[in-house]
Amino acid sequence: MRDKPNFYNLSIQEACDVLGTSVDSGLTFEKAQELLLEFGPNQLEEKKKISPWEIFFEQFKDFIILILIGAAIVSGFLGEWIDAAAIIAIVILNAILGFIQEYRAEKSLAALKKLSSPTSKIIRNGEHQIISSSHLVSGDLIELEAGDNVPADSRVVWHTSNFSVAEASLTGESTPVAKTLHALKEKEIPLADRANMIYMGTSVTSGKARALITETGMRTELGKIATMVQAIEQETTPLQKKLETFGKWIVYLCFALVALVFILGILRGGKILDMFLTAVSLAVAAIPEGLPAVVTIALALGVQRMVKRHALIRKLPSVETLGCATVICSDKTGTLTKNEMTAQAVFVTGAVFKVTGIGYEPSGQFLLGGEEINPSQYPGLIKVLTFGILCNGATLAKNNGGYKIIGDPTEGALLTCAAKAGILKEDKEKEFKFLDEIPFDSERKKMTIIRNSNSGKMFAFVKGAPDILLNNCTAIEEDSSTRTLSGEDRKKILNVNNDLANSAMRVLAVAYREVAQTEKIEADTIEKDLVFGGLIAMIDPPREEVRRAMEECKTAGIKTVMITGDHKNTAVAIAKDLGFFKEGSIALTGEELDRLSEDAFRSEIEKIPVFARVSPENKLRIVRAWRARHEVVAMTGDGVNDAPAVKEADIGVAMGITGTDVTKEVSDMVITDDNFASIVAAVEEGRGIYENIKKFIHYLLSCNAGEILVMFVASLVGWPVPLLPIHILWVNLVTDGLPALALGIDPVDPNIMQKPPRPTNEPVVTKQRAFLMLTQGAFIAFCSLLAFILVLFVEKEGIERARTAAFIVLACSQLFHSFNCRNMTESLFKIGVFTNKKLILANFVSFFLLMAVVYVPFLQRVFKTEPLGSFDWFLVIVISSFPLWAMEIVKVINRKRSNEAANF
Repeated sequence: MRDKPNFYNLSIQEACDVLGTSVDSGLTFEKAQELLLEFGPNQLEEKKKISPWEIFFEQFKDFIILILIGAAIVSGFLGEWIDAAAIIAIVILNAILGFIQEYRAEKSLAALKKLSSPTSKIIRNGEHQIISSSHLVSGDLIELEAGDNVPADSRVVWHTSNFSVAEASLTGESTPVAKTLHALKEKEIPLADRANMIYMGTSVTSGKARALITETGMRTELGKIATMVQAIEQETTPLQKKLETFGKWIVYLCFALVALVFILGILRGGKILDMFLTAVSLAVAAIPEGLPAVVTIALALGVQRMVKRHALIRKLPSVETLGCATVICSDKTGTLTKNEMTAQAVFVTGAVFKVTGIGYEPSGQFLLGGEEINPSQYPGLIKVLTFGILCNGATLAKNNGGYKIIGDPTEGALLTCAAKAGILKEDKEKEFKFLDEIPFDSERKKMTIIRNSNSGKMFAFVKGAPDILLNNCTAIEEDSSTRTLSGEDRKKILNVNNDLANSAMRVLAVAYREVAQTEKIEADTIEKDLVFGGLIAMIDPPREEVRRAMEECKTAGIKTVMITGDHKNTAVAIAKDLGFFKEGSIALTGEELDRLSEDAFRSEIEKIPVFARVSPENKLRIVRAWRARHEVVAMTGDGVNDAPAVKEADIGVAMGITGTDVTKEVSDMVITDDNFASIVAAVEEGRGIYENIKKFIHYLLSCNAGEILVMFVASLVGWPVPLLPIHILWVNLVTDGLPALALGIDPVDPNIMQKPPRPTNEPVVTKQRAFLMLTQGAFIAFCSLLAFILVLFVEKEGIERARTAAFIVLACSQLFHSFNCRNMTESLFKIGVFTNKKLILANFVSFFLLMAVVYVPFLQRVFKTEPLGSFDWFLVIVISSFPLWAMEIVKVINRKRSNEAANF
């Protein structure tokens, strides 16, 4: 029992022998109980769930958050309770924001469990029973009918002719799969092609069957996927890693400065307590208290923007990761294509008619030799289209201003094609009334509907695989008459069929015959001596907007890889049509991939934009191979089979419409319209958000640099402390906070998708940016100290008034400086002063709150401030605006130099 063979290779009797069971009576009760004790229940094991409290406390583990908590404790010991409370408030706010966004228990296993059936119909000891599906064991004989979920992996041993199973969630096969009883010869067969097997998590769409269970629980294909999902560890995103490193760098620098100031102060004869208070003030100035909260809020605001572009973000940091995506691994059906089968060619009476239009919308033209024609002038064409809708069980229905198909998508394509020629099923059914049906099955590869015409005659309308159906035809329809089907006719039809099939189209042949009233309605008698009508070729076409998205990807330096459960030639045709399968490109099936060594695969992967007929293990291997090349991979998925690869990818993308709960729960992002173009739009937003994060980090740190220099220079020179810790804390959290948030939602650069993806190892702050921040911080420090000196030493005012002047100039110069940070190279007047109205509003609100600190009596006592005179205010405005005008002049000079260099 432990080393089981491939059951799809075994005959029914051989399968019974291996499992120790019978197709008539199933297992004995004793044998079933013994197996249940040995192998355990038929259910998916679940890892311990993360509790909400664990998620909440996880928010406090960032290095910079721990430092802030330490700063709050020190402030509390020193009696600075307002400072301590303010820092703790910002830490808790950040934790709450992170918790709200990430409060998602690991529901993937719970979602997988929903795919299994709670009870099952079985035969044990020859008795029919209904038992809990968790009690099923290998060898049990189960009974299934339309609507049932398959409870375990099983070998089909009996079925009705129309038995089919929906396997899309497990294999990616978009249409229901007809099953067979015969043993399959090939030793290694992809999951999607195991025609005599059914699997846990799939569902029966039509017919009835009996099957022998071959695997249960975690040994099923669904269980293997569950194991893979659980085994994948969540990694930190590039931004999380950078902010962690960056936070440590800031804190180490802060400690070094604090130690230096403290030691210098003591050496100059200062009191230890005074020097300690000065050092604490400097520490408060150095640590950007608002940074964690501003990053979290900016990401959350970015999430709201992305919803409007059909991208729903489940995990906040993945917003930023999107911006450095270098590879998008996408499913084909429904993502790159419309998932609406469309007839694009009709072969009749020696001519191939092209059909325009995409999807189920019944609008389009018929072309012959590239010229538009009127279908009604071609009787043979009208007949073929009519045969297609009379041998058809689907319905074309209006749906919210568009159209949808109720029934099989292939039959829907036939209805839409006929409707483009003005032929409607409901009209034809009044003339040809339904009498009987011989359903499609995988052995005959045909379907027949018998109808009574208003003339009193009975007709059989047949459709099926061209090579099979042609063997049952003895005549051919030619315009308004029929003639004998010749060997030359057969050769020509098969050549056209091959040409259409090689274009990755699915080809159906249609035929008919008159049926005598006395004939028995059976396939063997009805489906012979048919009159061949023609061929109808269809494909699931690419979405129009995806073509534009592909061009955008190419310009943005992003590679596209198609991973599909469909056949290789279909996948290659779509990839060529969309322009990402070039000369020298390779397409691999899952079977071919399995034969490649890891080294060979990784060396060739750049040349392989298409993978077809792949298993969940193949998808996981593809994602890992790209990641091993240090690429940032976005992986799309909808079925259960996609879940491991979606979780493994840097950005897991689930489909909102067709996606299973399992895939959505392991994903970072859900695309609500299942459209590849929306993924590209999300990448654009991700790039914009990261650029904005860099803007407000630049803003906050250059402001902090100014505060550090103010305190550092004053302590070196021996002046009184220009700013109290509470002044610095107010500036860091309130004055800087609102403009920083406004910078976080600055309009995205329209040229952002014309640049290559940024390297994941690129630091948040480069050496050039650090130098610029230090320079701008020096401007801010110079302005603040100038105001402090003028009031204290020139106007001979008291220390509180001087500190108030320094405090206001520091805050106002930082508000002016926020406009500098919108663009490092372009002038504010070129990008537009009013293109970010929220920044202007944030500056006004911050200034208003600053006025409250200076003029509200209660706040004056808390912040130790004094009102300023009119001359002082004049000085404040002139001095504070200096950093803005200085940077504008620098930008203009630099732009002039770069233009001169370009012209030279």
